[in-house]
Amino acid sequence: MARPTSARDRLVRVTASTAALCAILLPLGGCLGTDLARRVTAPQAELTPPAAVPEAPGPAPAAPSMPAAGSTARIGSGSVKVALVLPLTGQGSTVGAALRNAAQLAYDEAQQPDLTILVEDDRGNPDGAREATQEALRQGAEIVLGPLFAGSVQAAAVVARTAGKPVIGFSTDVTVANRGVYLLSFLPQPEVDRVVEDSVSGGKRSFAALIPETAYGNAVEAEFREAVARKGARIAAVERYPAGAPGPAVERLSRVIAGPGATADALFIPETAESLPAVAAALTKAGFSPARVRPIGTALWNEPSLFALSALQGGRFASPDRAGFSNFSGRYQARFGGVPPRVASLAYDAVMLAAALSRRYGSQRFAEATLTNGSGFAGIDGTFRFRPDGQSERSLAVYEIRNNAATPVSPAPRVLAKPGI
Repeated sequence: MARPTSARDRLVRVTASTAALCAILLPLGGCLGTDLARRVTAPQAELTPPAAVPEAPGPAPAAPSMPAAGSTARIGSGSVKVALVLPLTGQGSTVGAALRNAAQLAYDEAQQPDLTILVEDDRGNPDGAREATQEALRQGAEIVLGPLFAGSVQAAAVVARTAGKPVIGFSTDVTVANRGVYLLSFLPQPEVDRVVEDSVSGGKRSFAALIPETAYGNAVEAEFREAVARKGARIAAVERYPAGAPGPAVERLSRVIAGPGATADALFIPETAESLPAVAAALTKAGFSPARVRPIGTALWNEPSLFALSALQGGRFASPDRAGFSNFSGRYQARFGGVPPRVASLAYDAVMLAAALSRRYGSQRFAEATLTNGSGFAGIDGTFRFRPDGQSERSLAVYEIRNNAATPVSPAPRVLAKPGI
């Protein structure tokens, strides 16, 4: 039985929706309303700090019935039309449904903004994404949110570019980013920069790397080399290995990462949670000591099953602050009855951003200059901004693995550094 709604519950829900929209609303002026949670004047700065993470509201009204798979649906009935292109059938349909739910939650918590969200099914493939985008634009969409997969983002971008409309995609493949095609996803490059920066600031000067021969490994190796060079440190050695077979590469690298003669003081391992245990075992066999050479990685390490690995004790990785997503997850579960996938926050932030920009910027709401504002925006996972080349930058925290847990040792900055720094 649902419990009665108290005055406090109503206040929390209003606070949550107000704070959520204010938090993402925009630089250079902060929220247009009052932060009921704090009731203080926002500091005057280049980027007004995001509002406090809203308290999870009490049980929400029952979720509306979802449309049948493959059908077109709308969220809202406002004058500003926004396309949401997702895999609702075919490959990725489970994640697509969660992204659609997150978009609904954002719309509701933004207090029914002047948006109509045209939800289109791309069937998990480029042809479907092209057709879905064409249909949404035919209905008057001014911006495309999604798709999820790289090939689908490319296909949607071709259609949107011809119509002069921007795309905010959810793919992690930076090769699909371009002018007018922005990626809101969790890109590995900023994570590499952040963990290298933290290591150098902590006195690390000589880096080694164990990099898998995968698309992800290829994507981060160049960024790793550039980040180390920018910080004035050196690369002692880099070894590549076939996915799932790190042993020989670890043996070759042992001369610089193991024993009293180790010349490296940090070891970069951009590996997945599924494959990292095998790497850790090979390192332990080779005599690697994480107390002497600190292991470092990306947000792929943010998996509790890894926190007991002996080779990773004292290791650090960069990742979005977990508090915001944890709070979002609680609200999502209260509304939809299930745990959201990690990427669900992307659809939430994309809809919140569209609502905030349409509320404040009129005809320039989705202009390039608006979307690429250097001060950025604040979302579920912290502050982010879009670069003119379509890639995104995020404020990231650094976590240290110790005693079966990951503890933040360097919080995510609330204000991003000026572009180009």
